[in-house]
Amino acid sequence: MTKATLSQVNNDTAILEQIKETIKQKNVELLHLQFVDIEGILKHVTVTAEQLEDVVEGKIMFDGSSIKGFSPINKSDLYLLPDLNTFAVLPWTVEDGYAEARFLCSVTNPDGTLFEGDPRNVLKKTVKRAAEKGFTISVGPELEFFLFKADENGNPTTELHDSGGYFEPSPKDLGERVRLEIYRALKAMGFTIEASHHEVAEGQHEINFKYADALRSADNATTYKWVVKTIASQFGLRATFMPKPVFGINGSGMHVNMSFFKGSENAFFDPADENQLSETAYQFIAGLIENVKSFAAITNPLVNSYKRLVPGYEAPCYIAWSASNRSALIRIPAKKGLATRVELRCPDPSANPYLAFAVIAVAGLDGIERELQAPAPIDEDIFHMTEERRQELGIENLPGSLGAAIQELENGTIGRETLGEHVFSEYVAMKKAEWDSYRTAVHTWEIKNYQAKF
Repeated sequence: MTKATLSQVNNDTAILEQIKETIKQKNVELLHLQFVDIEGILKHVTVTAEQLEDVVEGKIMFDGSSIKGFSPINKSDLYLLPDLNTFAVLPWTVEDGYAEARFLCSVTNPDGTLFEGDPRNVLKKTVKRAAEKGFTISVGPELEFFLFKADENGNPTTELHDSGGYFEPSPKDLGERVRLEIYRALKAMGFTIEASHHEVAEGQHEINFKYADALRSADNATTYKWVVKTIASQFGLRATFMPKPVFGINGSGMHVNMSFFKGSENAFFDPADENQLSETAYQFIAGLIENVKSFAAITNPLVNSYKRLVPGYEAPCYIAWSASNRSALIRIPAKKGLATRVELRCPDPSANPYLAFAVIAVAGLDGIERELQAPAPIDEDIFHMTEERRQELGIENLPGSLGAAIQELENGTIGRETLGEHVFSEYVAMKKAEWDSYRTAVHTWEIKNYQAKF
């Protein structure tokens, strides 16, 4: 056994002992073993705390054929391997001296190997690829959401919870109490919260948590979405991470801030450069610009995603980068040194964070490996440029629909290379079916505009 392996075993043993102590102290009765499907929808299997040893050894089985895009029925047995670092007592379940807890899990085959259809394993593979180049990946996502009123059955209505605007306090911001309870729940589960505020649109909110390594950050984004929805329901509200739930106001984004590190040094930082960016950072930016069209179907996965990516609502729809310009697809935030990062502004919170972070990282690695050159930055307001000016500067558009994005995904190489054949083929088939369902449906807009006229 190598020193590194021995160190990991000792660390896992120490973590497990802490978990056992917490289960005893909090009187945890139930353990929820969580994982996500290809769309990023959270699933879980619940067992009793008495089964902890079997849980830790990865002995809890489930039917993979019942999970969309996972396994055929003749190879349906899959197992859950918990990440001990994701153990958390669920604060809203603590009652009368009892509680429930959860683990986030990777999915394995019966022989113990990692299941290739598990999105968490896709990101693990990307992290390993970066490590082979000497990089670790740091990610800080920013997920916006809307709060809607619910009806008497708990179903969402189309009525927004408040009419507040950007950074507005109460009494216009009616979501302060909801955000406070979300903050408390996340903090109790180990999150470090950096900011909480009302966003630009009516009923829209954002709570920012601290960056982490790529896998932990995707775990945190998944947990965050679950906690937000759970706490909102306790207030008689429904939270949604749908990108564009209301016409005429801003949609919700998931800006992804990413850095590559080499050891303790930020590989994107160079104090001698005019933008304080390294050659590696410029190559990473070039990789994003080169590949963004071919991974948009993953970072912006819904029909509805492309109703957000239109001019006039602050969402980036033009492919360009800038050191500060928020109308650009890629922005470099002002903080430098260890905080130097590249912010990709097109992803939305409906994306599966494991797959989204993976394709963004691989696109950037592609730029580094091929030593691509970033184009000149665009510091003008792209939103208010004429079409002629954008053409003059060589600024292209993101795909305009899910259908176009799927075609770019199939024609490109990043998707298949990153996701692997299993997830890639299942994902493309699923998204084609979604697009066809939308494309062939007759919508209210068509009835309103055409029925009486023709």
